[in-house]
Amino acid sequence: MHPAVILRILGILLMLYSATMLVPVLVAALYGEGDLGRFLYSFLITLVSGLLCWLPVQNRRQELRVRDGFLVVVLFWVVLSGFGALPYLLTDQAPLTLTDAVFESVSGLTTTGATILTQIDVLPKSLLYYRQQQQWLGGMGIIVLAVAILPMLGVGGMQLYRAEAPGPVKDSKLTPRVTETARALWLIYVVLTACCALAYWLCGMDLFDAVGHAFSTLSVGGFSTHTANFAYFDSFKLETVAIIFMLLGGMNFGLHFIAWRRRSLGVYASDGEVRFYFLVLGAMALLAVGGLWLSAQYDSAWQGFRHGLFEAVSVVTTTGYSVASFSTWHPMLALALIFASFIGACAGSTGGGIKMVRANLMIKQGMREMRRLMHPNAVILIKFSERAVPDRVVEAVWGFFGIYLLTFCALFIALLLTGLDFLTGFSAVAACLNNLGPGLGAAANHYAELNAVAKWILCAAMLLGRLEIFTLLVLFTPMFWRH
Repeated sequence: MHPAVILRILGILLMLYSATMLVPVLVAALYGEGDLGRFLYSFLITLVSGLLCWLPVQNRRQELRVRDGFLVVVLFWVVLSGFGALPYLLTDQAPLTLTDAVFESVSGLTTTGATILTQIDVLPKSLLYYRQQQQWLGGMGIIVLAVAILPMLGVGGMQLYRAEAPGPVKDSKLTPRVTETARALWLIYVVLTACCALAYWLCGMDLFDAVGHAFSTLSVGGFSTHTANFAYFDSFKLETVAIIFMLLGGMNFGLHFIAWRRRSLGVYASDGEVRFYFLVLGAMALLAVGGLWLSAQYDSAWQGFRHGLFEAVSVVTTTGYSVASFSTWHPMLALALIFASFIGACAGSTGGGIKMVRANLMIKQGMREMRRLMHPNAVILIKFSERAVPDRVVEAVWGFFGIYLLTFCALFIALLLTGLDFLTGFSAVAACLNNLGPGLGAAANHYAELNAVAKWILCAAMLLGRLEIFTLLVLFTPMFWRH
């Protein structure tokens, strides 16, 4: 463990993040908002804090170890959530308690989309932009962005990338150097975001809403600049654009890069996870649309189709956008969508949940065990995308799934102890651990009514989900701290 190097990296990352707080200042100036202090003060506090961390150890340049990488990532997300809450604390239009400010900040950076704000339309444009920007930065992972920049400052980045990258396989790189990998991922991310913003604008959104919703669509975050969320627009054209880019945001960005480099869409068709992704999406869309039709939830079949399709894609990709509150649907449909969020998006995407590849491998492992009952001596391989999967990977997937369920149960019980009812507690933990956002019961539209202890527990759930459990939990094991 190299504490000085860890402190130096943390300082650099804080200084980098402080620069992003200047963009809302420009937005405030553009829209004639007089109070620029909330972001200027937040910028100065974050910048000075980063400098105080960096200056005493600026010349320490030891190579990061794997344990250092995990600690930097966790420290940065926890510390960043605190500094990211400053604009919410310093605003007059929506004065928040410390608990609410941190909750909103954690939710934004982890792309969960759970909010405690109840009157979003009346907030200043600069603060609305800041919420959307937080999700965009958290979407691909600000650590991956830092990996592309830190080598220029004399800091190695592979350990950071391994700790941050979502999915069961952490060592895959698209390009020979991790810096080039991070830059490639961010290039794809920026280009897709720009395309999404342009599509929203051409289909009727004003420029501010188009950029803001592009940020939260590609990051599959779910924050909106309006209280009614995506239902505010009531436009099938805009919903279609959102569905397309939610689907892209929920897919492996490594595949996007390979498809772009090879100039071929065949990359998607040949990928086992993508095929399973669309199979799950299709099944959930049919369930939602069919359930709404059978329950006569809406006056017209067309309205049921629109809402069912949109909500199915939004929940499976863990975006959390809403054109209708699925909490008002038949209980079977509402719970089915909550359970679907456990599967989540693809590995290497900006989405949450267990990930499609893990769910698919667990199904294949289950099928293999049933075949072994009939043929005990047979050698049966698990194949994924026409390649044999090592048993070590399958074991890791089941280990992750077991810890994921135990973590969910522990958080759920903790929420019940705070006084929440069963439905609210269950859905809130699921929505936050899976980085989905909207839940059921008292957490259906916002989390403002939950008590302070419950909100802190859910902050931990959001961080655990964003860092895929192990990255955070490993810090609490004795072996991590042994020399």
